[in-house]
Amino acid sequence: MRRDLIYSDGQDIKGFLSENKSMFEEVLLQHAANVRDKIEEIKLVGNINLLGNAVKLVLMVVEERRDDVIAFGNQEGIAWAKTSLTLSFKLEWVQAIRKTLWEFLYEYDHFTEDQADRERFFTMENKVNELIDEFFKGFFISYSEYKDKLIEQQTKLVENLSVPIIPVSPNISILPLIGTIDSYRASIIEEKVLFEIGKKRVEILILDLSGIAEMDHEAIQNFLKLLDGVNMMGCRTVITGLSPKIVREIVNMDISFGQKAETKGTLEQAMQDYMKLFDASRSDIQSNV
Repeated sequence: MRRDLIYSDGQDIKGFLSENKSMFEEVLLQHAANVRDKIEEIKLVGNINLLGNAVKLVLMVVEERRDDVIAFGNQEGIAWAKTSLTLSFKLEWVQAIRKTLWEFLYEYDHFTEDQADRERFFTMENKVNELIDEFFKGFFISYSEYKDKLIEQQTKLVENLSVPIIPVSPNISILPLIGTIDSYRASIIEEKVLFEIGKKRVEILILDLSGIAEMDHEAIQNFLKLLDGVNMMGCRTVITGLSPKIVREIVNMDISFGQKAETKGTLEQAMQDYMKLFDASRSDIQSNV
């Protein structure tokens, strides 16, 4: 490799690396076989210039710009986290950068005929490896934090979608539930329902359970607590679509909704009954006006 490199007398390591940028990139690609064929794809998918960023990193390292290295690692971590690219590519790439940099440091010493003593060598090794490790640290921290925030946002979105409270009039709302209700989801439903009742001043809440596959004993107990909470908020509860299986579970537990809620066979039936009441009350108000 040495005969293809360019060196000028008195040139510092930064100038040497900049002068031989193309050769550095070529050797780097040789050390990163798995990444090499993905360079253009990664640039297209994540707008990440791997080769350009590699050169940028090594110049920061040889100039011992610690703060810039850390900031660059944070920036790269977020950029990588925004894509579907795997971490294995990044790991291989940074290790290839480290290896290539050391090869060029070795060649630079030969050009300068500066045979490093043991103390100087280990001092330089500690600085170079420490800074690249700092880049790694910043990268993984920012990558993990961004991914955690993304997962949290997606979880909240799913939770909100799993409790779709739909207003059908100023004082009547419907909550159609589907799937399985476990204790965790029951707590999410309770929190969202009570909040929405207070915020929108819902007077009648129609809970449609026709899409619920099953409810275990704990879920039924949580459901009863929800009805208590709704009643305490001054809201009437109407339950529709109870399946025979859920009804048997409730009967076996010797539980009665009692004054907690009214039941209707179907959502359509409840809608017809309560929208008639709403229309009638609205007509009375208009006639009095």
